[in-house]
Amino acid sequence: MSRLLLAAARERLGLRALLLGIHDAALPARGPHDLGRGAPGGRGGTAVLEFAARLGFTGLQLGPQGRGSPGNPSPYDGALFSREPAALDFDDLVARGWLAEGELERWARARPGSDARAEFAHAHAAAAALVAQAEARFRGQADAESGRRLQVFRARHEEWLQRDGLHAALASRHPGPWGTWPEPGRSAWLAGHEAAREELLARHEPELGREAFAQWLAHEQHARFRERARAAGLVLFGDLQIGFSQADVWSRRELLLPGYVMGAPPSRTNPEGQAWNYPLLDPDQYGEQGDGPALHFFARRLAKVFDEFDGLRIDHPHGLVCPWVYRADAPDPARAVGHGARLFESPDRPDHLDLSRFAIVRREQIDASRAPHDDDRVRDLDDAQVERFAVLFDTVVATARAHGRSTDDLACEVLSTQPHPLRRVLERHGLGRFRVTQKVGLADPLDVYRSENAGPDDWLMPGSHDTPTLWQRCEEWVATGLGGDHARYLAERLAIPDRGRAAFVAQVAVDPATLAHAKLAELFVGPARRVMLYFTDLLGYREPYNRPGTVSPENWSLRLAPDFERRYERDREAKRALDLHVGLAFALEARARRGEGGEESLALAAALRRG
Repeated sequence: MSRLLLAAARERLGLRALLLGIHDAALPARGPHDLGRGAPGGRGGTAVLEFAARLGFTGLQLGPQGRGSPGNPSPYDGALFSREPAALDFDDLVARGWLAEGELERWARARPGSDARAEFAHAHAAAAALVAQAEARFRGQADAESGRRLQVFRARHEEWLQRDGLHAALASRHPGPWGTWPEPGRSAWLAGHEAAREELLARHEPELGREAFAQWLAHEQHARFRERARAAGLVLFGDLQIGFSQADVWSRRELLLPGYVMGAPPSRTNPEGQAWNYPLLDPDQYGEQGDGPALHFFARRLAKVFDEFDGLRIDHPHGLVCPWVYRADAPDPARAVGHGARLFESPDRPDHLDLSRFAIVRREQIDASRAPHDDDRVRDLDDAQVERFAVLFDTVVATARAHGRSTDDLACEVLSTQPHPLRRVLERHGLGRFRVTQKVGLADPLDVYRSENAGPDDWLMPGSHDTPTLWQRCEEWVATGLGGDHARYLAERLAIPDRGRAAFVAQVAVDPATLAHAKLAELFVGPARRVMLYFTDLLGYREPYNRPGTVSPENWSLRLAPDFERRYERDREAKRALDLHVGLAFALEARARRGEGGEESLALAAALRRG
């Protein structure tokens, strides 16, 4: 009955999507064989699907799932095609007779730390050893059908399997970045090195076969996870990261723009900018008709993503439309990024004259009184210019449609920065942006994070994997005396009647739990029709998943406890975690007070409050 009530509430409020955000490393362990990180294909992943469905979510927003490295846990630096073998459900391999349970138990017993944190280095080491054992046994006793599926998979994905597999094989032999490797490995994928490359591929065929086996397992397990999601009535959104892994840079650097890398421009969140050091595709290789090698590569990447997911979060879309770049050889990248430039908006920057040939914007369209990173530095664009800015983004939309998706299945992570070219490209496709409501500027009626300034196609969320949690913020606001300001703002958003407004403000101002639930209700009262909740906000965490711009073992490592459902119910009842019934009921009552829904909305709200 609860699921029916929640679905009815979503429909009455006009919500088109309600996603639970969680990266797969944060999925819980279930059973005795925890290797140190979440496995979507295992029982922990299934438990989260069932939990999300019971709570009324329409889907999961997962993070990037590409193969990473033990020393860099950020999923946004992972491979663009290969999946992470450490995320395999190895119990499945035991059940299929390809792995000895004793070996799995040995690695599980050796896991350091606790099940509340991911242990990436241990999980990577365990996965490498266990995949090798499973592949050897598979070769000796695989059934014909499994062998055939592996052959089909390897033939279909040979292009990226060879590249990523050879990188993994060479990286295991040569410590350090690929730029320090000896030849022929360092230059194996450059033009003119075909003979050396073929010799390396032949020499490392055993390792390539093992990597293909691991990738086949990972892709089959993901397909089953997606089937379970569909059975639970959920969709899966993937994450199109803006960065490249070192494996991709090594084998595809001929497609990349020389001399410059991408970062985040100065903004209200990061006034100095952020030196991401991400390469970007070379515009000279887009092709006159979008048929150049860089566009072909990008389209192949997108096709794979849409084969595997129902929707897509687009990480930092400005990187696809109007990237902020700085010199790759700068001795101080942190300083260089603050003095960077927009790749396509710099026709006459004296400090970046070599970018002038990429300029789409004309001098007279630039307001030179504004800083180079200012959203309004470009004053206007004609339609032909917008089309040139949109080359990569149009490829995203065209590939989505070719795979039966629509713009409803795209979520664009536009945060505090939305330059004029990006706004025009999103308008071209009727796409909205993110509005992170914990960042609201109460003193500015036009602030981008005020929920009333959202459009129907925008996505609202109280926080993300890169922010403090909602509970941290609410407790901070109350402790610093800002709770009253937020309470008055929320009283307006939730249409609290005059006769009860003073009491509402007085309670919300001093009670973080009530403040958190009022912020939850704010997401549902419109005008935005899409909402995303990160798991740390839902479950009442008091620490963020990641602190941008910092390197710490705490980053990216938070993980659901094995008994997370019981803990959630305990914390929800104690008002230390979010209760969706309460938030939706609050929103329905607000809509009724505005004359939208009347008695039916109030009756549904009352039923939700009864639980």
